[in-house]
Amino acid sequence: MTLFTRRRLLAGLLLSAVLLSGCAPKPAASGESAGGSGSSVSTPDQSQADAASPQAPGGSQGGAQAPSGSQPPEGGDTQISSPQDSQPVSGPAPLASYDFTQPCPASPAVDNSYFEDAAFVGDSRTEGFMLYSGIGCGEDLSSVGISIFKLADKKVLTIGGQEYTLLEALAQKQYGKVYLCLGVNELGYNNDTGFYNAYCQAIDSIRACQPNAVIYIQGLIPLNENVIAASGGSDYLTNEHLRVYNDLMKQVAQEKQVVFLDLYPEFVGADGQLPAEASNDGVHLKGAYYKAWLEYLKTHTVSYDTLYPTQEAQQA
Repeated sequence: MTLFTRRRLLAGLLLSAVLLSGCAPKPAASGESAGGSGSSVSTPDQSQADAASPQAPGGSQGGAQAPSGSQPPEGGDTQISSPQDSQPVSGPAPLASYDFTQPCPASPAVDNSYFEDAAFVGDSRTEGFMLYSGIGCGEDLSSVGISIFKLADKKVLTIGGQEYTLLEALAQKQYGKVYLCLGVNELGYNNDTGFYNAYCQAIDSIRACQPNAVIYIQGLIPLNENVIAASGGSDYLTNEHLRVYNDLMKQVAQEKQVVFLDLYPEFVGADGQLPAEASNDGVHLKGAYYKAWLEYLKTHTVSYDTLYPTQEAQQA
């Protein structure tokens, strides 16, 4: 090999080395992972969506999040708990509200003075209650034969020489409690949907004129069908239909957010009826049972603030 040939070969080797050195990978910059794989960056839209997501009760964001500062378990990836397992990181627990899906629970007994600012709206059963229970106070807004369908239309009370419907009479002054008990006279109607709608309308009307009152819907006390038959009463007076009405009134109480008083189980006997000795006609009660009715009311009361807590009370 001549000297000229060796020099050309050496120059080619040097040029190749220079060209190869320009293709070498650069070292990763501080804070970047080599190769760029596995990293994620939130887009502006995603960041705004996260910031705008509603806050769950107790201060936690909608969607489960790992607690601040938590570390992944050794040898594994970060694990985020499910919504059922996640706990609020900060913030007060929400105040438990009254459960309108359930009948009024038992409460410490009150005395009769609790009813001094109460109005009792109902039919002849309510009239008997006001006369014979020993309550001694409260406004008697009852009328024999009245039904939920006629509550807003039928003039049945005379006050100061002027005739009023029961709802008009109720609106004459403000009460702290309103007890509504209607349904027995309606058992002959074959219109359960109409009964439900009429009850809803009645609650709306009561609330409109008594916005600060606790409204109680009193479930129907059972009948004794044998005594009704023996005394020549109407054959449409049945406990089967009465129970349907009680269920409908429970639904009204839930929908309208008022209190339901479940009197039925307190007065039903082992045979599914009102005890025969409780009534002369199978419908209206004897004195001792009116007194038992009062005792039930005295041990099933709820305050307005419990039913409808203010935002200040929830934050206290």
